[in-house]
Amino acid sequence: MTCSWTPVQLGRTDLRVVPLGLAASYGIGDKDVERAFERGLNLYYWGSQRSPGFGRALKHIASRDRGKVVTVIQSYARSPSRIARSLENALRALRLEYADVLLLGWWNLPPHERILAGAADLVRRGKARHLMLSCHHRPTFPALARDPRVGLLMLRYNAAHPGAERDVFPHLESNRPGVVAYTTTSWRQLLDPAFVPTGERVPTGTACYRFVLSSPYVDACYTGPRNGAELDSAMRALDLGPMNEEELAWMRRVGANVRERTRLRTRGMSLADRLMNLVSGFGFRTTGELPRSGG
Repeated sequence: MTCSWTPVQLGRTDLRVVPLGLAASYGIGDKDVERAFERGLNLYYWGSQRSPGFGRALKHIASRDRGKVVTVIQSYARSPSRIARSLENALRALRLEYADVLLLGWWNLPPHERILAGAADLVRRGKARHLMLSCHHRPTFPALARDPRVGLLMLRYNAAHPGAERDVFPHLESNRPGVVAYTTTSWRQLLDPAFVPTGERVPTGTACYRFVLSSPYVDACYTGPRNGAELDSAMRALDLGPMNEEELAWMRRVGANVRERTRLRTRGMSLADRLMNLVSGFGFRTTGELPRSGG
């Protein structure tokens, strides 16, 4: 269980982080980003949407304490040359010489060999230290985890979407990649009283982060606060520590109801996944049988 301010090692990498990462996509301002760093947060995710305030703060932090901050730079590019260009552009924008983690986003099937080889070459050249992959198709993760070039996995895990407990976590070997969770509040659905069963307490952001970080298989999770109050709510999870069995059971009851009430959104995401598979070179198909990485 990683729900504390004590730094943890991200799987088989040499990266150590306080297990709550800060994401750039939701509007948090530069002063709050710097305040989070002063509190101890050192994992920063430069994702698909990049707010200017977050960028200013990250540049300032890295300029004076580069060795203390772990940067994750994401690329959705689908060719080695475009991945390299995307990474170079992000490094230039942040005034960084390298990223600690290059994240290849939304690969529902194992990337073609040319993609992994190209990304690994960026690591070899010192543009990134480690490679991370994200995915929506949980059975793909064990295959990704067996590739020694993949140092970290980014997966959806929360009280409404606990399927990784069945499809991913039991299938990871002891020398596993680091595991970082996202959508901890299930796109804020877990915070919505309309989705909470009658008679149950409505979860807070604090509760959602505590639930995820109570798993022994999760090394860290992201928070995407829009303001200082939401940042404080997320950091409070590290103050309180992991949930007990009664609290976990409550979150699972609420999560099951959210999952049932939001099935239409899940079907929409399935269509988006199939479209992403098409863009990725796998065709407009469901993610069933896994191809070989070189296929």
